[in-house]
Amino acid sequence: MTEIIGVRFKDVGKIYHFSPNGKKLKKGDSVIVETSRGVELGNVVLGNKQLENEETNRPLKSIMRIASPDDIERHRNNRKREKEILAVFSQKVAEHKLAMKPIDIDCTFDGSKILFFFTAESRVDFRELVKDLAGIYRTRIELRQIGVRDEAKMLGGLGICGRQFCCSGFLGEFQPVSIKMAKEQSLSLNPTKISGTCGRLMCCLKYEQDCYEELLKTTPRVGAFVETAEGKGVVNDVNLLKGVLKVKLNKNEDDAPPVPFKKDDVKLLPPLPNRDRQARPNRENKENNENKKDGKQSAARKQEKDS
Repeated sequence: MTEIIGVRFKDVGKIYHFSPNGKKLKKGDSVIVETSRGVELGNVVLGNKQLENEETNRPLKSIMRIASPDDIERHRNNRKREKEILAVFSQKVAEHKLAMKPIDIDCTFDGSKILFFFTAESRVDFRELVKDLAGIYRTRIELRQIGVRDEAKMLGGLGICGRQFCCSGFLGEFQPVSIKMAKEQSLSLNPTKISGTCGRLMCCLKYEQDCYEELLKTTPRVGAFVETAEGKGVVNDVNLLKGVLKVKLNKNEDDAPPVPFKKDDVKLLPPLPNRDRQARPNRENKENNENKKDGKQSAARKQEKDS
C-alpha cells in the first residue's frame, strides 16, 4: 500500500497523485510541488489515502512543502500577470501577421517558464515571435498549439442545453466519443444536433452509453426474427429505454402497421437461412403461376363449349 494525496492545478483539470511526505493534508489545502513543467502551487482535492501499489504511477514525487500565505499571494499575482501577458501576446501576433489565435497563458509558480497557448488551422512558423517574447520577459518561453476541444475547456461558455460547458465545469479529462454512440442511442445523426460548440461530438454522449450497451445485450435489434403471442414476425422498431418493440407480423398484410410488444413478451428466434428465405417466395410465385395457368385452361375449355 502507498499513501497518496490528489492535487489539481486548475479549477477543472486532471488530478495528479503525490506523496504527502509524512504530512496530514485535507481537501482545500495548498501545496508546493515539483512537476515536469517546474515548481507549481496546487490545491489538494483528495486527502491522505492508501492505494494499492498497482494503482499508483511509480515513482511518486513528494510535495515540497505546504503553501504559506506568501506563496498563495505570489500565486495570485501570477494569475493577474497572465492577463497582462495575454494582451501583449495578442499584440505581438498581430505585428508579426501570424495566422494564430491566442487563447491562454500559464506562468509557473517560480517564474522559470511561461506557456503560451494558441489555436491555428495549420502549422505556424513562430520563431521570430518567440525571440520577441523572450526579449520582453527574460525567461523560458514555450508556445503550444491546442485543439478546439481544449480551447472550449479553457475559454468556457454555454452549451446548446443552456448550461456551462461540461469540459470547463466538471470534466477533468476528455473521454473518447464516437458516432457509434449516437447510433446506439437512436439519436439524429445530423451534425448540428450532436455536436458541441467546439464542433466535435458532444461529451454528454458518453454519459449514458454504458446503460445503452447493457440494454442492447438483452433487447432484439431491428431486423431480428421473433415470436410473439400473436405469431412470428420481424422487429421493425426498438425503443430501448421503454423496452418496447414494434413487430411486423408475418400473418398480416404488407401494408399493415407493426404491432407494439414489451421486450419481455417476445422470444428471439434464430434467423432464417438465406436458402429458406429465397425458397419461400419462390414457392409462392410457383403456386401463383400454377393458379394462373389453371385459370387460363379453364377459361379456354369454357370458350370451346360455348362455341
